[in-house]
Amino acid sequence: MTGRSPARQPDGLLRVALTGGIATGKSYVLAQLERRGVPTIDADRVARDVVRPGRPAWSALVERFGADICCPDRQVDRARLGSIVFADAGARADLEAIVHPPVRQAIAEWFDAREAEARVLFAVADIPLLYETGREGSFDRVVVTACPPEMQERRIVARDGLPVAEARRRIAAQLPIEHKAARADFVIRTDGTFEETDRQVDAVHEALRRGAPGAKSGTRPGAS
Repeated sequence: MTGRSPARQPDGLLRVALTGGIATGKSYVLAQLERRGVPTIDADRVARDVVRPGRPAWSALVERFGADICCPDRQVDRARLGSIVFADAGARADLEAIVHPPVRQAIAEWFDAREAEARVLFAVADIPLLYETGREGSFDRVVVTACPPEMQERRIVARDGLPVAEARRRIAAQLPIEHKAARADFVIRTDGTFEETDRQVDAVHEALRRGAPGAKSGTRPGAS
């Protein structure tokens, strides 16, 4: 059970969450949905906005973690802060307690605004820690991007320049990807070619456009 409300019919806006593990292709899939005309919002981008210098969350972060987490221009140094919180579960919980509430509020207001737009059938929010924070109940459908952990590791090392041990630490800080996939309405595998991923995006896009309920087991639209 996911704890979400029963699937709504397509006469109302479907609030869709896109999630998955770190480096499983969420940003790529979100961009592909946006290219297909779907309204999208990225929780990471919202988080960057709520911690701009002078905002309440920024002040709370500096008070909790010290001014050393800031660059000379007072912006939060995300790499420095990440090295702290991924090594300390308590620090990570403190970070989430500061940043998540204003992010949740901003995303809720964004969905409310989409409700008023004509001909918008569904909208998608990229929520990296959806299951970890127990937020799946706020959405009508959940799409999970998935790939093997060893591929996540390679992508993190190549993308972020982190050592393998740190990549593994960051993967371990989240729920295992297979657990997320088992709880999703739709799964998009990103361990194949871009063309294979795009075909899955097309299938999920069409299913969501029709208001399809998805599946918790068996074959999922777009699953390979």
